[in-house]
Amino acid sequence: MNYSLTHIDRRRFVGLVGLGWMTSASSLLAAQTEQGGKLAQSIILLWLAGGPSQLETFDPHPDTEIAGGTKAIATSVKGIKLARGFEQLAEQMGQISLIRSVVSPEGDHERGSYLMKTGYRPDTTVEHPSIGAICCHELAVGKTEIPRHISILTSQWPSRGGFLGAEFDAFQVGDPTGELPDMIATAPPHRDQTRLSDLEVVERAFALRRRKLVNSTLHRETLNRARIMMDSAQLKAFDLSQEPKSVLAEYGATPFGRGCLAARRLIEVGVRCVEVTLGGWDSHVKNHDVHRNLVSQLDPAFAALVKDLARRGLLAQTVVACGGEFGRSPKINIAGGRDHWNNGYSLALAGGGLRGGQVVGATDPEGRKDPDRPTKIEDVHATILKAVGLDPTHENIAPVTGRPIKLSAGRPLDEMLKT
Repeated sequence: MNYSLTHIDRRRFVGLVGLGWMTSASSLLAAQTEQGGKLAQSIILLWLAGGPSQLETFDPHPDTEIAGGTKAIATSVKGIKLARGFEQLAEQMGQISLIRSVVSPEGDHERGSYLMKTGYRPDTTVEHPSIGAICCHELAVGKTEIPRHISILTSQWPSRGGFLGAEFDAFQVGDPTGELPDMIATAPPHRDQTRLSDLEVVERAFALRRRKLVNSTLHRETLNRARIMMDSAQLKAFDLSQEPKSVLAEYGATPFGRGCLAARRLIEVGVRCVEVTLGGWDSHVKNHDVHRNLVSQLDPAFAALVKDLARRGLLAQTVVACGGEFGRSPKINIAGGRDHWNNGYSLALAGGGLRGGQVVGATDPEGRKDPDRPTKIEDVHATILKAVGLDPTHENIAPVTGRPIKLSAGRPLDEMLKT
């Protein structure tokens, strides 16, 4: 297949071929555990955009007023229950840990999404990088020829590179069954080559007496890397037709299921962070109907991803995180919905150097008291960063303000980590 750079705007071009995935990495990385095995080197974020209800997902309180009729099911780990509808995920509970006491100062979708993805509250003086951008900036590049930060079925507020630069923005794609954006040549091969030759002439003329400027932009190197990527066999990671029908069926015949399968394939070729979005959780009206529909998509995909990574020996090298910007209120409103709730909601984590089969924190079955063992979002970030071998206290310098900013302002949750 031939590819062309034709019709890619400047920001898209930078995000597609930015230096962030072609330069060498910081010396912090690829640390070894005490047992001699590699720490996790990739993250898959299952982003539940809109704010899922903890009561209809990972923290059910059956037979209580706040449950509103939601039932619970047992899991493979004694004492841990999930909401009904997660029968497949329940079988994988030994690999998964739940944080049921997440607290956030943000109850707005945009601000809450920013905080959940970056670990910092919005600040007018600096744009913080998402956790995926941090990992791409800090972790070793390896032999990956395609963007190492990818967003599948992207949400309204996609993950950004922040002050690290637009080159660390997530490369956004849709349903893996569709064509990749900006990858199909708009001209036949001979015209494509002619355009490149013409560009070479223009660049040589521009470079006269401007050599220092040209060298500082690394434009030619960036273009060459782009061509390598566009002809890379690693792009086949998006081609799900190479998977057995039995595997496709495990993930579910939905865009989200296919996105999760593509995430596993991308991790296999060295992509550092894949974000897969399942939107529509903003259930102010008919909460139970909304969640019944979405859980039917999340359950098989999440369960298949964990199981598939494990059987391929990739789960220990991959952190899987699942959650949204906040939770849902214990009280059901007059429209049969649940409103925004940021004082005790749930996240699920699996893989990497994280312990499975446990629960951190607890919420009040009457929905009145603050949660036990409240967990800040920045502490979740610090935990994930440590699981991929990064020091959360390491600082990068924001270029405009000159401020040193830690990878995370939180402290790792020791009970979540194996070492």
